Amino acid sequence: MQSFSLLLASTLAVQPIFALPGGVAHDSDIRKRSVDTFLASESPIALTNLLCNIGSTGACVSGAASGLVMASPSQTNPDYFYTWTRDSALTFKCIVDTFINSYSASLQVEIENYIIAQAKLQTVSNPSGSFSDGSGLGEPKFNPDGTAFTGSWGRPQRDGPALRATALIAYSRWLIANGYTSTATDLVWPVIQNDLSYVTQYWSETGYDLWEEVGGGYSFFTVAAQHRALVEGANLATQLGKTCSNCLTQAPQVLCLLQNFWNSGGYIVSNTNSGRTGKDANSILGSIHTFDPSAACDSSTFQPCSDRALANHKAVVDSFRSIYTINSGIAAGVAVAVGRYAEDSYQGGNPWYLNTLAAAELLYDALIQWNNIGSITITSTSLAFWKDLYSSAAVGTYASSTSTYTTLYNAVKTYADGFVSNAATYTPSAGNLAEQYSRSTGAPLSAVDLTWSYAALLTVAAR
Repeated sequence: MQSFSLLLASTLAVQPIFALPGGVAHDSDIRKRSVDTFLASESPIALTNLLCNIGSTGACVSGAASGLVMASPSQTNPDYFYTWTRDSALTFKCIVDTFINSYSASLQVEIENYIIAQAKLQTVSNPSGSFSDGSGLGEPKFNPDGTAFTGSWGRPQRDGPALRATALIAYSRWLIANGYTSTATDLVWPVIQNDLSYVTQYWSETGYDLWEEVGGGYSFFTVAAQHRALVEGANLATQLGKTCSNCLTQAPQVLCLLQNFWNSGGYIVSNTNSGRTGKDANSILGSIHTFDPSAACDSSTFQPCSDRALANHKAVVDSFRSIYTINSGIAAGVAVAVGRYAEDSYQGGNPWYLNTLAAAELLYDALIQWNNIGSITITSTSLAFWKDLYSSAAVGTYASSTSTYTTLYNAVKTYADGFVSNAATYTPSAGNLAEQYSRSTGAPLSAVDLTWSYAALLTVAAR
């Protein structure tokens, strides 16, 4: 059994904010916009609306406790007025990355409030378990005031602690780089350590997937997030003079488990117990949330530029081409709206803004990696993906100095831009992003102002 440390949140609350050292509209209103113009105009809207969904100062979520991210202000059909560990962690990974890219005292307030809130949430007993053995960290969601949600739900969900650790590891690195190692050690590490302890203790047990529908199996997204957290957690522990021996010993085992999701048909089977084809945006999200800009095109971790990730991208995207009216008549190799999985019936089974944007982000991530590597490699696994974009594509490695590399690179850039353009086409003129948009008309549907949709927009824009 792992040990879990109790961090008195009040000790963080008195810390000062650190200064930077050294200083749809629809029908006639729907329109296609250039990607750069759309992202430039939508990004500030997305950040404002994202922050509006965070308590206690967020005007859109009155009653939410400080540092807690509400999934959406929507309280009826559907009721998303709760804080999910997963959604919150992904939101704050986006905020941390934004903060690191451009220092903001106000964003740092948000980050520190989040750390305080998560330190408290880790100790709340709930239907998934308690803090004493760490099992309670697998609880997927809590009430807006931070108390346990005790209603029936798909639990446990084991991705949340890993994602939260990853977000706080990124912030800790900034603290270390800017002279605040003691803060990272004393105030942030205990929260991270609890999450890493959870991952090392429970990664081999089954749970529910990120869509909260498939239980009793393993989820690609969860396992990929767990592997990243263990690897990065071990590295941070070394930087802080701490130990995470189980991180080092179990990361290879988690990576081994991750290989089981690859299907001989050339795609990732996103869940081991779904009874579906397994072609699911779960897998695209898994690749982008374990993206390492400095990594090679590693297939074992399904890096965005790897042949497996590209082949899977084609399989998942193509599964939506014939089932949505708004995708009708769009040729292979041209971007379309992307949902969760083809068999989806929730709220009518529609495209999700965050999944269409994820399809773009994976390709943008791949472009970054190819640019760093200085070449593009096409294998038999990824050839079909490339053929859709460039009919003359052939197996081989193409150096950045060649015309073929330029052709391939530009084709992927155009394809990626198309997914952003698709989301832009169905974004209302005011810039509000719901959870879904209609498969037949493109009108926004389901939860309004989904926090995760805004985070997805911001991470794409950052690429």
